[in-house]
Amino acid sequence: MVYYLPMETFHEASVHAAIACLQRLTDVFQQRRVQLAQSVGLSEQQWAVLEEISNEHFMPSMFARSRASSAAAVSKILRQLVDKHLVRSKVDSDDGRQRRYELTAKGKAAMATLRQKREQAIQAVWTSLDGPALEAFTRFGDALTERLEAYATTTE
Repeated sequence: MVYYLPMETFHEASVHAAIACLQRLTDVFQQRRVQLAQSVGLSEQQWAVLEEISNEHFMPSMFARSRASSAAAVSKILRQLVDKHLVRSKVDSDDGRQRRYELTAKGKAAMATLRQKREQAIQAVWTSLDGPALEAFTRFGDALTERLEAYATTTE
């Protein structure tokens, strides 16, 4: 005896499989970021701050807001990076109430190593993938992101 399931059941199963795939991808991507950070003696949060400082327009308060973090948490990470001699701070010459942060030579070397290792991973994992499949993945990912962002604004 053969049982046939309604088409909605197949679609629902596909939706749940896609969600599980996305969760697995997110988890492995996050795990890889942690591994990369640890390879140069950093936490993923420290790497994020170091990377932002390397862009030269770092403002701790804006960084904290963009990451839904507290200013105190970002200050703690900054102290850790200063203690590791990766970052130095100085009083802003234009506004004495502000501090400016910059990478030390050791910080620049750590960022260069991270960028090199990230590029090696991209080469090993991504570049051999089929071009049209990557384009379709990007279109799908962008559309999904837009839908999730729109949904997030309509719910609490």
